[in-house]
Amino acid sequence: MAWRALHSLALAATIGAPLLAGAGAAFAAETVVVTNRVVYPGETVEAAALREVVLRQGKRAPDAVALSASDIEGRVARRTLLPGRYIPLSSVRDAYVVEQGAAVQAVFASGALTISATAVTLEPGAPGDLVKVRNIDSGKVLSGTVMADGSIRISAP
Repeated sequence: MAWRALHSLALAATIGAPLLAGAGAAFAAETVVVTNRVVYPGETVEAAALREVVLRQGKRAPDAVALSASDIEGRVARRTLLPGRYIPLSSVRDAYVVEQGAAVQAVFASGALTISATAVTLEPGAPGDLVKVRNIDSGKVLSGTVMADGSIRISAP
């Protein structure tokens, strides 16, 4: 009886080892990033608040969630991020370069013509956002794109 059990175990090891080796390649472990503490809206997501989690074999991460820390590190939470939960990419935003009420340089450029003026932002914005600004001299409200250096690029109407 002991011989049969030993023989079955040896047979299973001989047949199962190649199958298990192939299964590891077919089901590569997928990782996602979750927070290890509560991150509140308006708070910058720091590397210390993040950890990578390996999903169970056969599980796939939903679309549009953070897969690596670089996806969300340094960004600002739009809503409360709970520990151990997936982090949707729509739940974080880029940090604002210009704040509401800040004095900025508004620049209009068309060919060789360049006009610059000081303006006050009417809303906050990150690089690439369209924001409204008020020209300090004329009081006119203009729309422009926030640049990485904090200036506003005004486009022709």
